[in-house]
Amino acid sequence: MYANPMAKEEAVGVEGKVIERMRNSRFRVELEGGHMILAYVAGKIRHQSSRILEGDMVGVLLSPYDLTQGRIVYRLKR
Repeated sequence: MYANPMAKEEAVGVEGKVIERMRNSRFRVELEGGHMILAYVAGKIRHQSSRILEGDMVGVLLSPYDLTQGRIVYRLKR
């Protein structure tokens, strides 16, 4: 059995503001540095029935391989 000694890369956590709600639970998010990404809602948030609206501040995890897409992992309190 082959075991890969390299660990999976860690996700990068950033905060941003929801700019636009799109179809299929996707959101356009503006990050702190001004970059725009496309993000989807993580399953844990979906199960909690958290309503994410335009203007909400959210926490996003980005893969180090593709910095244009992310996963919303929490919504900050207003």
